Amino acid sequence: MGLKKRLAGLTMALVVGTFAFAGCSGGGDSTGSSSAAISGEINGGGSTSVQKIIEAAGDEFAAQNPDVKFTYSGTGSSDGIKGATEGTYAFGCASRELKDEEKSGLTELVFAYDGIAMITHPSNPVSNISSADLTKIYTGEITNWSQIGGNDAPIVVVSREDGSGTRSAVEELLKFEDKLKPDATIKEGNGNVQSTVAGNENAIGYVSLTFVDNTVKKVNVDNVEATVDNVVNKSYPVSRPFLAVYKTDGLNNQTKAFLDFLMTDEGQAIVEKEGGIKVALEQ
Repeated sequence: MGLKKRLAGLTMALVVGTFAFAGCSGGGDSTGSSSAAISGEINGGGSTSVQKIIEAAGDEFAAQNPDVKFTYSGTGSSDGIKGATEGTYAFGCASRELKDEEKSGLTELVFAYDGIAMITHPSNPVSNISSADLTKIYTGEITNWSQIGGNDAPIVVVSREDGSGTRSAVEELLKFEDKLKPDATIKEGNGNVQSTVAGNENAIGYVSLTFVDNTVKKVNVDNVEATVDNVVNKSYPVSRPFLAVYKTDGLNNQTKAFLDFLMTDEGQAIVEKEGGIKVALEQ
């Protein structure tokens, strides 16, 4: 009887082992299924104004999808549009409206809005400048702060590089396209404009709202402060959309998944956390 019991026990162990192996096989199928999960490279580039938002969203998306490699290059809006058109980037970002000649073959996704703050040194007594006077400052018609109620000092005009979406937006909104004064100080990126203005008490520049801190002072435009609420209600005159652009027929699954994520509640919360204005507020 002892032998029979041992044989019965062995038989039962074999049965259990068989089911256990079957369970493992099922797990293998599950692993196979997860291999179809989101993976691969997502390569974006373009506007530096959106960079904080896109990189934060990309980091979170990659954390949720460990097989994704996410990269974003802040090279300017025009480069982002060109890269998306030519396939250098899976998606490009622009911090301005697309020009008619740039729209061919591209799909546009508005994922946020932004106000462009006009900034001066904190010691500058000027607190408001009209749109018309800003145009005159940037085209060289107004050259001294005393002409608009400030100190008797030359105005140091700081602008952005060619291809900057922020520059294109400001020039279009203030109506001085291709008329920037020749001796304007040109800086690449919002951060460089901010630090330049912070270091010169006679300077004026412009940056995305996400780059404003206590080293510079926002100046009202047409008596309206650059705030989220005033951009949303469209009372602040210097504002713009943040766009992701891509070719629909060349969009890979992982990039589509990221752009979808950007428009979820979680993605829009990242937009807001990083200083942008979420699309939901506009609707």
